[in-house]
Amino acid sequence: MRPYYPPPPFDTDSPAQRTFAMPVDAADQDNESPTHCHHMGQLVLALRGGVTCSVAQGLWMVPPQCAVWIPGGVPHSNRVTANGRVCFLFVPADVPGLPAQCCTLAVTPLVRELLVHLAHLPTTEAATPANRQLADVLVEQLTHMPTEHLHLPISQHPRLRQIADALNADPADRSTVAQWGKRVAMSERTLARLVQQEVGMSFGRWRQQLHIILALQRLSAGVSVQRTAEDLGYESVSAFITMFKKTLGKTPARYFADKSDATGG
Repeated sequence: MRPYYPPPPFDTDSPAQRTFAMPVDAADQDNESPTHCHHMGQLVLALRGGVTCSVAQGLWMVPPQCAVWIPGGVPHSNRVTANGRVCFLFVPADVPGLPAQCCTLAVTPLVRELLVHLAHLPTTEAATPANRQLADVLVEQLTHMPTEHLHLPISQHPRLRQIADALNADPADRSTVAQWGKRVAMSERTLARLVQQEVGMSFGRWRQQLHIILALQRLSAGVSVQRTAEDLGYESVSAFITMFKKTLGKTPARYFADKSDATGG
């Protein structure tokens, strides 16, 4: 996908710029943007496929019917699955009530339809009073959206970053905390304490959350449940499904069926 910068005359750093929406289709394009930031806040809504937003402190996953909110001034990179179709909403930084931190939002059908409508308007129509009012309604609705727990905290501690990069490259690696400790020259107890201190969860829970993020990436891109379970190193599909359901409350099939029903797809 091409870098996520809207075409002129839209300027995400202009203090005079008002709320603006645009569609992006990942088909036949590079699917990752370089790290960048802009003055305006950005909402990325996944209509099809999935989006992963990466910032210094972590990863946020956006399956269909969800959106990631990125406050203005936060350096970030967005990655869209090859089958992805998304909408962007840029919001002035001084709008009150929106989250101060990155988060994944569960959006309502109303928010989705408003954003899709505004994203496909010709530039001349987007500035009409009626459509400006719709944009105001959309932004007001965003302040009430619940968050989804699709976040992987990432520490900037060099040894934890080393582990995170290694697990991302080989998520099937089932090494114990003691084995990881030997790799990064730390005792098992020290490493376990460091992980808890830096990311707020145990090593096992942290690795499981990474698996959820990677599973959603793969499943959103159309990879089968069986192949996803194999990629993540689960001994059986049922073991993977059990983990998925325990974490997100639904089996993979039900989770994505519900997302499809919610979007009318």
